[in-house]
Amino acid sequence: MNPYLNQYKNNQINTASPEQIMIMLYDGALRFLAQAMQGIDDNDIELKNRGIQKAMAIVMEFRNTLDHNIGGEIAANLDALYDYMIREMIQANLKKDRQKLQAVHAMLADLRDTWKEAIVIAGNESRLSPAVNAGYQPLKASL
Repeated sequence: MNPYLNQYKNNQINTASPEQIMIMLYDGALRFLAQAMQGIDDNDIELKNRGIQKAMAIVMEFRNTLDHNIGGEIAANLDALYDYMIREMIQANLKKDRQKLQAVHAMLADLRDTWKEAIVIAGNESRLSPAVNAGYQPLKASL
């Protein structure tokens, strides 16, 4: 790989927020699943296996980093969903089942979009919080 590209990627990761890193990981999992599906289409066992293994590693990391004490029911639901995705990827790998990979890809894409939207909303709220913390009160209509 191009050393300049490597340096760019390293800088991008080193300067990214935790939220941006999470989105990058989702993007990576989606890219690896697409490669695995291409491997199935091309009957390229190595590409299929490598793509599934890398996507599974990312999903397992998502699952391992869930904080059930803070996340409560949401963390439990994500844990179950990630577990399901992992099992589907295992079955897809064993049976060369592109449809299972497509289903996992769609679920991950939906989660990525949801997280991205939540990050935007949280960012908007944090921009408002200094005004709220400073005692700002919205104007009230006088009667």
